[in-house]
Amino acid sequence: MAKSEIREYIEALIISVGLAALIIAFVAQSFLVEGSSMEPSLHHGQRLLVEKVTYRFTEPKRGQVVVFRYPGDQRRKFIKRVIGLPGDEIAIKNGFLYVNGLRLDENYINGPTYGTYSAPTFGPVLVPEGHYFVLGDNRRNSDDSRYPDVGFVPKKNLIGRALVVYWPLGQIGSVKIPPVLERIETP
Repeated sequence: MAKSEIREYIEALIISVGLAALIIAFVAQSFLVEGSSMEPSLHHGQRLLVEKVTYRFTEPKRGQVVVFRYPGDQRRKFIKRVIGLPGDEIAIKNGFLYVNGLRLDENYINGPTYGTYSAPTFGPVLVPEGHYFVLGDNRRNSDDSRYPDVGFVPKKNLIGRALVVYWPLGQIGSVKIPPVLERIETP
């Protein structure tokens, strides 16, 4: 191999690594689902493509599945569904979630919704400006906005939105917003 060929390979490798780093930092990255907090929608071991551009220009939409930095330890990443937008009133009573006074019939979750471990009810609470209320779809096993260690998630902690499950191959598909969440109006 000639010296110029080796140099070309090294330059191509450096450019490839640089482009990959830019894509991961600003455009999209892979995320591994760990645990059962998003069942039945997402399962432990699935790999997702998380898109990181949209939230630089727009606000998250209710129902989108987001990856965010855990407020208590910024190195950890959580995945949950956006339920409450800034200005929304959130309450949980008798196993049901209420957004802006509207009781949701959530057929996409795993069991009824309760407040916290110590209280069967939650709220009502008002989602502050620049923050989001997030819940896992497995409401009986999810560390989410109901608990003070997570609380309301600031927009600056959002990494991106989950777009596609790409692994395992037999489970490839898009991550959808449940229709019940698309129909709620913000006050």
